[in-house]
Amino acid sequence: MSAPAPAERRPGPLAGVRVIELAGIGPAPFCAMMLADSGATVLRIDRPDPGPGPAPDRPGPGRPAPDRPGQARPEREFLNRGRQSVVLDLKHPQAVDALLRLVDVADVLLEGFRPGVTDRIGVGPEVCLLRNPRLVYARMTGWGQQGPLAGTVGHDIGYIARTGALHALGRAGGPPQFPANLLGDFGGGGMVMAYGICAALVERATSGRGQVVDTAIVDGVASLLAMPLMLMAQGQWRDEHGVNLLDGGVPWYDVYETADGQWMAVGALEPRFYAALTDGLGLTDPPDRADPRNWPQLRELLAARFKDRTREEWTATFAGTDACVEPVLSLTEAAADEHLTARQTYVTRDGFIQPAPAPRFSRTPGELPDPAPVPGQHTLEALTAWGLADAADLVACGAAVQT
Repeated sequence: MSAPAPAERRPGPLAGVRVIELAGIGPAPFCAMMLADSGATVLRIDRPDPGPGPAPDRPGPGRPAPDRPGQARPEREFLNRGRQSVVLDLKHPQAVDALLRLVDVADVLLEGFRPGVTDRIGVGPEVCLLRNPRLVYARMTGWGQQGPLAGTVGHDIGYIARTGALHALGRAGGPPQFPANLLGDFGGGGMVMAYGICAALVERATSGRGQVVDTAIVDGVASLLAMPLMLMAQGQWRDEHGVNLLDGGVPWYDVYETADGQWMAVGALEPRFYAALTDGLGLTDPPDRADPRNWPQLRELLAARFKDRTREEWTATFAGTDACVEPVLSLTEAAADEHLTARQTYVTRDGFIQPAPAPRFSRTPGELPDPAPVPGQHTLEALTAWGLADAADLVACGAAVQT
């Protein structure tokens, strides 16, 4: 089947790439957001609304959050922005057939279920690649498709714990500290998945063949640990947290409280940056930082000095210098920051702050896509645009749902 033209060609370097996303939560939707931000046509396949009943503890794949105060509305679902939504009941044979016909004209299918789930539904990689040998079939899991833990449930904190990343984070003598779910779900998961999809698409341009992209969060996190592992191999990193160059082990790469209870971040690694730091702080004869025995005294000295002024005053002091000292801003403050505002790093739509598409492209720039759809909002429209002439029949028999 030849691919029908998309209803609307979006700008960006991935314009013309057609992606089917089997709805999930967390890293896979983030990957789909990145692809949509770069111009891909992403069709999200949501599950039918389960109807009234006890609310789950957390939203399931394709299921909106329970109706309670603060419930996520479509305009607040930033991870789901930039695509159309079709609801298919994949327990219905005609819905499975419809999905496979969508696969026939797709470039990418991405899913984030446990190993074996899509195979049981009848839309696993073997079936899909047999129908469409050019398909890039991208799979997102925490533990990977194989291994003793492959079928085990998990979350970001567990994945970074097993890989050693969590052990590397925190203050010396204290417990490990986790960076929300940024490191596992999004850094090692969704972003690596997006890279894998783009790499497979580049390879397909030469070979003409698709392939399976097995994205495991544990694998992605391990790749992010390349530098600490390299430094450890070179004898420059100890396998514990809070004692190394980039984890708060040295006084000149740390955060310090200010007079108003705010914080400044210091990253004065190189000698000339360190000189600018001590000059800005007014320290005329600080202890020699080359001698680790001086570090406790130096840290106390820096801490006491930063407590003398407010964050705003220190920000002004170090503005335009090479000290590598910056204010620690809240998410709300960051959205109003002069530099980030000039770059439009954050944008506000419908009264809510969200990140702009990244990275930037000079010749094929993307744009902030439309807000997330309501599940099933585009069922008839999108199925028809993707070449399924029987869209109305699928809705009539309950295989699909139009909201």
